[in-house]
This record gives sequence, structure tokens and C-alpha cells, in this order.
Amino acid sequence: MDAATWRTVGRTFPGPVGLAAWIAVTLPAPLVFFEGTHRWEEHQDVSTALWWTLGALPVLAAVVAARWTRYTGQRRTSSAFLAAVVVATLISAVFLGASMAVYRWGIPLQGAAGWWSVLSSGALLAAAGAAIGYMIGLGNVRRSRLSDRHGYLIGGMVTVVGVLLAQVTVQLGAEDSTSRYDVIGYGGVGPYTAAASNPGVVILPAAGRYAILAVGFAPQDPDCRVTGVGLAGRSAELVTIAPGDYGTDAASYAWVASFNVPDPGTYSLACRSSDDQASYIVWETPDIRGTVGELVHWPLVAIWFLGAVPGLLIIANTATRRRAKRQEVRAPA
Repeated sequence: MDAATWRTVGRTFPGPVGLAAWIAVTLPAPLVFFEGTHRWEEHQDVSTALWWTLGALPVLAAVVAARWTRYTGQRRTSSAFLAAVVVATLISAVFLGASMAVYRWGIPLQGAAGWWSVLSSGALLAAAGAAIGYMIGLGNVRRSRLSDRHGYLIGGMVTVVGVLLAQVTVQLGAEDSTSRYDVIGYGGVGPYTAAASNPGVVILPAAGRYAILAVGFAPQDPDCRVTGVGLAGRSAELVTIAPGDYGTDAASYAWVASFNVPDPGTYSLACRSSDDQASYIVWETPDIRGTVGELVHWPLVAIWFLGAVPGLLIIANTATRRRAKRQEVRAPA
């Protein structure tokens, strides 16, 4: 392809608004929907999450094909149709591959997915959507561009929603990507701590890292200190975004903090929180697969920034278009 064709492909590629819509539909939407429609102890399967991606794929391809047809000229020829379908399918495949990578390595949910089947099915759906988009592009549909004011408004709204959804997405993704958590208590504090013969006493079988989990609705920001041989009131490290929904029908638990001990033995645990009746129990640390297992420990500001990126891109794109318009107006005839 020559340089002009590549420039047309670049213009056809979905902009910041399309990117924001794609991320919203394929990532937080399936996680939030599953959380709101299923019991708390159920975890989402990766195959059900990918259905959202496959459902959004033909819509994306239709938009890309319609844009391509308008930019290259509305021609009713077999070559124009083929070019629109190929370009839209390839661009959609990039978005599909990115979503598959997220669910393969970023948020690896439970269950198994036929990745090659998803890819082949996605290509067929994208081609079908592209064919429809080509027909739409041939029509005399009036193209509307966002005004600068609307661009800034939409960008601001997407930024705020992205910040709010980022924390929820990481939390739900971590919960549903947990492959192991041991329902064995080593002790704890509070009136409802299981397996604690002595409140505040924990008996740890080996050196290493352990988790402190909040029982039920206990506050998730306790000030917990562990004291014992080799430890003089060491503070536990809080988990930034506490994944929960661990446990059984009897009680739910949320991972709120972690600490290390140098040797096996008996230690004392003291946790102060806003609720005097709160209970906290010591377990093995949950095994969260994928990148999301690290994101729960990131500073909250960094998570908020990731969620704000799509909205900030919309605002930056609007500012760029506005600056280009001003330069065109000032340019001499």
C-alpha cells in the first residue's frame, strides 16, 4: 500500500471515543454485569466474558467499513467492497487480539476458552459487520462531527466514569482470577474469627507471607500489627484494592493486608479499625493469576489514571482538532 492508503487507514482507525466505548463494553461491562446477576460466591468464566467482545466486534467492523467507504469514495464496485471488508476485518482483529490478550494474561478468568475458535468466529463476525458497514457508507447518511464543546464534555464524562470503573474492574477481575485460596484459619482477632482458640493469637506453620482477611462487612483499612519472635509490632501492609468474595455460604472474606514472618511459631495480631466489633482472620495469601494480581497492590492514583486515559485522549484529540481549525482560519488565502 502507498502512503495515501496508509493515511486513509489511519483516519479509518477508531478514534478515542471508539476506543473508550470498546474498552467499556469488553472489560468492565461483563465483570459488573456478572457481579450484579450472580451469587457472590460464583466466579465468572472467561468464555462468558468473551461473548461481550464477540458481540461488539461486528459493530466495530461496521463503523470502520463505513468510515473507509466515505474516505475513499462511495463506489459500488466489487473491489471497493472487498477493500472495505478486508480493512475493517483487519482493524477489528487488532481490537479482538488486544481483548484476548487481556483475558489471557491480564485478567485470566476461570475456565477455558477455545482461543482459536474465538479468533475464527471473530473474523467471520467482523467480516459480516464490515459488509453492513460498507452498505451504510454508500448511503447518503449525513456525517456529524462533535463540536469542541461536546468533545470536551464527553471527554470529561468518560474520564470520571473511567476513574470510577477502573477500581471496580481491578477488584472484580482479581476476584474472578483467583485460582486458589485456602479456607484454613491460623487465628485472628474479633468476636467472629474462626479457628482462633485465643482471640489475637495466630499460630503460623512456616516462615513466609500471610494474608489478613476481613470477615463479612469489616472495614477494609485496618491498622494491623503482628508481634512475635523476631517481630516487634510490625505493621501489616494494606492491599490497595481489596479483592473479596472469598469463603463459603457461612461467611465472606476480603483480602485487606499482608505480612511476613521470619519463622514458624505463635504470634499475636492486633487490628484497629472504625468498627470495634470487626473480625479479621489470617490465611494463606490468595493466588491471583495474571497482571491483575499485581494491580491490586498499585497506588490507587495509578489505577485511577489508567481508567482516566480514554477520557483524557478524547480531550487531547478535541484540543488538537480545535488548534488545527484555528490554524486553518489564520492561514492566508
